[in-house]
Order: sequence, then C-alpha cells, then structure tokens
Amino acid sequence: MKLSAPALVIYLMADDGMVELVEAAVRGGATAIEIGIPFSDPLADGPTVQRAGQRALRNGMTMARALALVAELRTRVDVPLVPMTYAGPVLAYGERRFCAALADAGADGMIVPDVPHDEAGELLDACREHGLDLVPLLAPTSTDERIALACAGAGGFVYLVSVAGTTGSRERLSDRVAPLVARVRPHTALPLLVGFGISSPEAARAVMDAGADGVIIGSKAIEEAEQGGAQGLERFVSGVSEALNRASIATD
Repeated sequence: MKLSAPALVIYLMADDGMVELVEAAVRGGATAIEIGIPFSDPLADGPTVQRAGQRALRNGMTMARALALVAELRTRVDVPLVPMTYAGPVLAYGERRFCAALADAGADGMIVPDVPHDEAGELLDACREHGLDLVPLLAPTSTDERIALACAGAGGFVYLVSVAGTTGSRERLSDRVAPLVARVRPHTALPLLVGFGISSPEAARAVMDAGADGVIIGSKAIEEAEQGGAQGLERFVSGVSEALNRASIATD
C-alpha cells in the first residue's frame, strides 16, 4: 500500500454506522483506515476499543459481515483499508481463505497483533500471494533481533507501539518513542507510524518531532465518534491532520 505523508491512520470498529464515520474521517484528513474486526478476547485492546468491540458483537457483527463492510468501504473511499483482528478468528476462517477474502473485498493489508511477524509463516505467504501487506508491531521492549526480523518481512508500514500494554488515550507521549524510532529506522525504508495512546494534535506533533512518519489513533477516535458522531470525529481528525502537516513542513 502507498501511504500519503504525513500518515494519519484512524482506527474504527466494524459496526453499524461505520461507513458514515469512515467517510467523515477521510474528509477530515485520514490517509488510511484501520478496521477493527471484533473478537471476544482482544489482548491488545484497552477499555474503549473493547467496549466498541463488545457493542459490535452485540449488534451481530461477524467475519462475513466485516468483509462485506470492507467491500462497501472500498467503493466509498480511496485511502488504504487495513483490517485488524486476532489470530483466533483468522485461524478459524483459514489463513489463506481469509487473505483471499480480504483481497477480494479490496483491503490493502492487515494487522494481527498476536502473531509475531517473525513467526507469521503461512499467514505472511498468504498475504504475499494475494497482494496484501502484513503490518508488524514493534514495541520499546522489542529486541534488536526481533526488529530486524519483523522489518525484513514487513509491508505497508511498521506499527510502533508507544508503550507496553493495551491501547487507550494518554496525556502525553512516552519518552520511549524517539529511541524506538531510532532503533527501527535503519532496518526499513517503510513509514514508521506510532500508535497506542495518541489522543491530541499536540501528541501527534510530538510523534513527528520524535522522527516518525505519522500516527495511528484508535481509542480517541472512537471516543470522539461516540460523543460527537461523524461531525465530531471529522473535527477531531481535521485538527490532528493540521498538526501533522505543520510538523511536516517544519521538518522539511
């Protein structure tokens, strides 16, 4: 996939009303959309994303419905679409079958946070067979060996986790982000995007100042949509987009 720079990826849960929210996020300046496919045991999800996932499951969201939603979104927006789910649903569906279905729906890549990239094996092969990028996650605790292995097979971008733990809005950017960017940068030419805890335009600007190429925002985006609907989400995304663009100009 090709990401516009600076990258602003907005995470939203596959659920009723998602199409309107995605269109609003893209109008606000989102350069890609991460689509959460709900799972009953979401290891990396904080309270906000868990709440959204539980709501989606209560509303009857299934893997088949999520794939249909990806296909509908592909007809509505022209930014990359990157579904995120866990190993359990992928294995239950079948790795190659899942990748084929995602590609048919128009997805550009996928994120499976509980499958280490250096252990992805068949999943990585299936992604390559169907033209999908498998995005790895790296954290401040990742070893240099794991960073090298993950970057060797990475596609699309590299997801840098700002903190150890689960997703969720935080008051300030972790001081571990800049050192992590510096450790990963020599291993790949792909964009380095920072997620987990990014909740404001100021935090997004701090990510750019730390040397990254963009941000991924999930919990705060969901909260803004819950509180203000599509209009509230669009306003929030627009503010973050403006901050990223100003930071990008300042560093050029």
